[in-house]
Amino acid sequence: MDWFSLLALACALAMDAFAVAIVTGLTLNQLTRRHVFRLAFHFGLFQALMPIIGWAAGKAVYRYISEFDHWVAFGLLAFVGGRMFWGAMHKDADIEPDNDPTSGWALVILSVATSLDALAVGLSLAMVGSTIIVPAIVIGIVAAAFTITGMLLGQQIGSLWGKRIEALGGIILILIGAKIVAEHLRLI
Repeated sequence: MDWFSLLALACALAMDAFAVAIVTGLTLNQLTRRHVFRLAFHFGLFQALMPIIGWAAGKAVYRYISEFDHWVAFGLLAFVGGRMFWGAMHKDADIEPDNDPTSGWALVILSVATSLDALAVGLSLAMVGSTIIVPAIVIGIVAAAFTITGMLLGQQIGSLWGKRIEALGGIILILIGAKIVAEHLRLI
């Protein structure tokens, strides 16, 4: 795979992470370096590991995974998005530590949900006989960079629009999940 194709692939895979990072930046009342590091590190790590896992799995499991991966991504994003929406409608205080999307189960769920498409890419790369280490590293670095940019952008938007923007962020996550399903079912 040439460098241009690899970078285009990495950018395409990073778009979900970028959108979720914007929403996360909107959600947090005060964005810290720790928040940015945790989300960027995990999104980059999961985006790098999933193609390796997919590549290692090869053709044997592709047909099983491809049948439901879009539903898993939708379910995870809908869960986190619904929780964000509900939280925005039912709180007046700052975000509580256990509701921080850059920690705990929320971080794991978002990391998995935004990297499932990278798993399919890894399977595809195995089927065409491509190597995986360099593509995985590039995919991970690009995802981390897009995550940092998205969080910073989201924080700027959030400071302009106020803390109720979190409800919109939850809806956006649900819509990203619905888009993943619609694309897989070829509805759009």
